[in-house]
Amino acid sequence: MNLILLFQDDFIHNTDRVLLRGRRFRHVLEVHRASIGDELSVGLLNDRIGTGRIVTISDTSLDMDVRFDCAPPQALPVTLILALPRPKVVRRVLRSASALGVKRIILLNCSRVEKSFWQSPFLTQEAINEQLVLGLEQSRDTILPEVLLRPLFKPFVEDELPGMREGTLSFVAHPMAAEPCPRNIGRAVTLAVGPEGGFIPYEIEKLLACGFTLISLGERILSVETAVPALLSRLF
Repeated sequence: MNLILLFQDDFIHNTDRVLLRGRRFRHVLEVHRASIGDELSVGLLNDRIGTGRIVTISDTSLDMDVRFDCAPPQALPVTLILALPRPKVVRRVLRSASALGVKRIILLNCSRVEKSFWQSPFLTQEAINEQLVLGLEQSRDTILPEVLLRPLFKPFVEDELPGMREGTLSFVAHPMAAEPCPRNIGRAVTLAVGPEGGFIPYEIEKLLACGFTLISLGERILSVETAVPALLSRLF
């Protein structure tokens, strides 16, 4: 936790003082080993970054006086379309995408996504936000990404995706693609990443018809949780 992310309900009345309990309180004491008077990096959700000074500590909570004076890091200009991974993998991918600065993520159904994945408790808004917040805390960011669930492939690609990708360079990561993934392109991107077994030919055809280009990271076939950060690091 490189930044303590704060929420509006952490504030005590209408003051600049916040009350921390639970996970963040334990982290400050056990990891930072902080004491009264110490200053820590803090950020207000969807707002600015600053500093918190510890003023009191009890057995179960602490109070900090906070001030916010810096903008959060610049977001990556990317929309990440991700075929829904296995439940444990989706947690890790959401966390890393959030840490890398992705601000819009679409979790999409496709032929090789098991139906049971959509029943996972990890897809509740609370569970999704938990992973996004962990990514923000890691990277010292405050802007919560938007995550959209799209359990129907064809309606999404035909009805939503054309407008969503307008004005962007649009790529499908595919291990058999001849064109290598470009580097440091300096443009807004819509990036589609398939499931572990890849998109089926029909799905590739629909994405190509929508204006996407196939790209590859080389001859190695990577897992989703490895491919996503590798692609983002290469593109930006």
